Amino acid sequence: MKLAVVGGGSTYTPELIDGFARLRDTLPIEELVLVDPAADRLELVGGLARRIFAKQGHPGRIVTTADLDAGVEGADAVLLQLRVGGQAARAQDETWPLECGCVGQETTGAGGLAKALRTVPVALDIAERVRRTNPHAWIIDFTNPVGIVTRALLQAGHKAVGLCNVAIGFQRKFAKLLDVTPGDIHLEHVGLNHLTWETAVRLGGPEGENVLPRLLAEHGDAIAADLRLPRHVVDRLGVVPSYYLRYFYAHDEVVRELRTKPSRASEVAAMERELLRMYGDPALDEKPELLAKRGGAFYSEAAVDLAAALLAGGGSPYQVVNTYNRGTLPFLPDDAVIEVQAAVGTKGATPLAVPELDPLYTGLIAHVTAYEDLALEAALRGGRDRVYRALLAHPLIGQFEYAEQLTDQLIAHNREHLAWA
Repeated sequence: MKLAVVGGGSTYTPELIDGFARLRDTLPIEELVLVDPAADRLELVGGLARRIFAKQGHPGRIVTTADLDAGVEGADAVLLQLRVGGQAARAQDETWPLECGCVGQETTGAGGLAKALRTVPVALDIAERVRRTNPHAWIIDFTNPVGIVTRALLQAGHKAVGLCNVAIGFQRKFAKLLDVTPGDIHLEHVGLNHLTWETAVRLGGPEGENVLPRLLAEHGDAIAADLRLPRHVVDRLGVVPSYYLRYFYAHDEVVRELRTKPSRASEVAAMERELLRMYGDPALDEKPELLAKRGGAFYSEAAVDLAAALLAGGGSPYQVVNTYNRGTLPFLPDDAVIEVQAAVGTKGATPLAVPELDPLYTGLIAHVTAYEDLALEAALRGGRDRVYRALLAHPLIGQFEYAEQLTDQLIAHNREHLAWA
């Protein structure tokens, strides 16, 4: 089995490598290719990756290359983990929206749209080159904004599934709180990427006992603190929202916070510098503890599970993925991309049935889906008016004066990445 990781020079990659090494019985990789144009980073990450495999006794071969076509040739699956523009572009995404009093974040609001505009054309070009080289390869998209990028890939006819680590993070946290194994936890996880709620937590599978009320009663303070929301808000909702919902439920508070502290991008950039220094140590043969603060916790385990299911029908029978709606949420178009539990196998992902949702959630899901429609149109076709329409449609913006200002800022800060600008 051959896998390729495009964006393999990312500081995330050792997390992925550690999972591949530990879970080699689930996903027996013979060749792993790390593809990245940044030769200096790739050398450091590739060296550590080989040492991790060697320490854990993994027999697979790790290859590094800047040649995308050669790297993906013959691959059974290709993982996309891109950051077009790097941390410098992220820093801008987190900064200029604040000038209009709007949240600055890399996947939500105006910053999220900027990332989509930079990323979708690049992801589609990579996928098309994968298809020319190996039309049977699965594409696993971990590149944000996952929902929009995955929809672009699916609409272009690629064999693609989107992956996020939010759900597996909740699964692990809830299992620890309940003192059970993660495999015992089945989430009724529903919404869009970075706009999801855990509406039930079942023990043993889709038909198991719903222990969410018990979790909230016994551990509500810890859960609320983790979400950085007041306990009474979580209690009134009666569900567990993704921590990204704080950008919606406490938008103005978040903006005030972001205006008074260093951006997350600056923190991550400093971490990356230190991680790359550590990766260059020839004695290091395991992922360092600092990597846990970088983000992407449990990404490797989710990726192994998904790849194993897509390639060999293995892995967990049900997994939270991003895929076409196909009537699962009846208030959305069939070709909207949703993030839900799905049965995953060699033919792809089939969403499980979702109980009727409260309008409190359906309204916001429908609103953000409309924004994502317009965001994808802007990413595919370009043009100032399309950018403006997407920003005006976003529930965190929604005022024409803000949309005008943010459109000008977005284009000014991203001109080098926008072919039409």
